[in-house]
Amino acid sequence: MTAPDVSIILPCAGFGTRFGAPYSKELHCLAPGVTVLDRSLEAAVELVKSGLDVRVVVVFGTHKLDTVKYLARYAGTFQLVFVYQDGETEPGLDGAIRCALPMTQGPVALVLPDIVVSDVGSLLAALRETKVAGWSVVAARERDPGVLRQMGALTVNGTDGTVTVEAAAEKPADPAGFNALWGIVAVAAAEAHRLPDVARRDADSPLAGARALMVERIVNYNTTEG
Repeated sequence: MTAPDVSIILPCAGFGTRFGAPYSKELHCLAPGVTVLDRSLEAAVELVKSGLDVRVVVVFGTHKLDTVKYLARYAGTFQLVFVYQDGETEPGLDGAIRCALPMTQGPVALVLPDIVVSDVGSLLAALRETKVAGWSVVAARERDPGVLRQMGALTVNGTDGTVTVEAAAEKPADPAGFNALWGIVAVAAAEAHRLPDVARRDADSPLAGARALMVERIVNYNTTEG
């Protein structure tokens, strides 16, 4: 397997209890032949179209073999690597990221299989920003406290041309002061070891100071209302 230009961590080991359906949330059908997972990967497909060699590191559990099977359709598009997550020794999203990191090379992006961003070119732009700032996020403005409590919340400042993250928190109990949420995180290779802290409530987020690529909308399909 050749060294990729960029690696993407795709955590698919969650149980999606809030989604409440008898199938994996990322396989929810949005249109004939199109699932949430397909939409979440559109930004990654755009990287391939731009000429980059992309490795997708899929983190899965034994309850997600349907997702593993579905991803076979992307075997000709990405380098696909599958990593098993033991929920007891490496629980949560931060554990999934730690499981995947040894299989990544180059700059790394965290793409969640139940999150869809409205601009498919935003991931490529975010990766370019990591060359300057080290960290970048694809974000959308959001003030609803109920939404911010379920997402990675941000305080962003600046014009749409240059927006910077001033503060970040994972699913904050008190979302006052936050005005945006992230849908994708991108990080330079040298800083990728800190990526698990993005998903931890008990750690200082490394996203403070990151560049924010603002998009019109980020949709969370972790609930059936998404």
